Amino acid sequence: MQKMLFKQELNLVRPFKSQLLKWIGNKQRFAHEIVSYFPNHFKTYFEPFLGSGAVLATLAPRHAVASDIFPPLMEIWQVLHDAPDLLKTWYAQRWRAVARGDKVREYEKIKAAYNKSPNGADLLFLCRSCYGGVVRFRKEDGFMSTPCGIHHPIHPKVFSKRVDTWHDRTQGASFLLSDYRRIMEQAQAGDLVYCDPPYMHSQGILYGAQDFDLRELLEIIADCKKRDVFVALSIDGKKKSGQHVCDLPIPKNLFEQEVYVNCGASMLKRFQMEGKNLNEHHVSDRLLLTY
Repeated sequence: MQKMLFKQELNLVRPFKSQLLKWIGNKQRFAHEIVSYFPNHFKTYFEPFLGSGAVLATLAPRHAVASDIFPPLMEIWQVLHDAPDLLKTWYAQRWRAVARGDKVREYEKIKAAYNKSPNGADLLFLCRSCYGGVVRFRKEDGFMSTPCGIHHPIHPKVFSKRVDTWHDRTQGASFLLSDYRRIMEQAQAGDLVYCDPPYMHSQGILYGAQDFDLRELLEIIADCKKRDVFVALSIDGKKKSGQHVCDLPIPKNLFEQEVYVNCGASMLKRFQMEGKNLNEHHVSDRLLLTY
């Protein structure tokens, strides 16, 4: 497996920093680096572990299939695509309730409403206002446990502008509530699949991520490669300033290239350490390419 070391091998991609959702594993700050390693030419773009959609919006493809299995999350994306004004209304209503009353009390009311009946409208505001931006759920029942953040959620006017921008950049995408297996089976020769599954070594406390066996995912990637589908996989890389490299069952010759993308301080560590010095907790994503 060849390691790409030189900047001139990259396609220059402009950073897109206007974050819509706060989500664990959000790659907004360095999505442009990931996209820079994508093929110059491909047909349909597939992203079967959508999450925050940072890579999708940075790429802004003409034709895309974006999916996840978490219904409240996909409800947000579908409304963004089909009825962006409704998304603005969802956020503004909850922002005003928090602004008029006791911040923590109103946040807890919204969280209680979500936990009673999980839905995209409540999740949208919670992910932008929860502590550290870490949307954390109990695995067994989906109960959201993250407390209110110390920051003030962005004003509805600012959020409204972001909705307009993201609506424009994702108009080429179809947003589907679907398992990654079914989505990846649809990819054909010349298509590009970007996989960003939950990281086994660092995201075990998070709900909403797709349960999967990494070996099975790697088998599906191998099948895609046989069909001449381009696949890029973000996976656990170096932790704690390179002191630990996650040991993963990656078959020899499946990937043609390997690169490391510096992600900065771990979002999850920031939540766990409550803002303490994070110099020793920087993360590098490993990006594996079948081409």
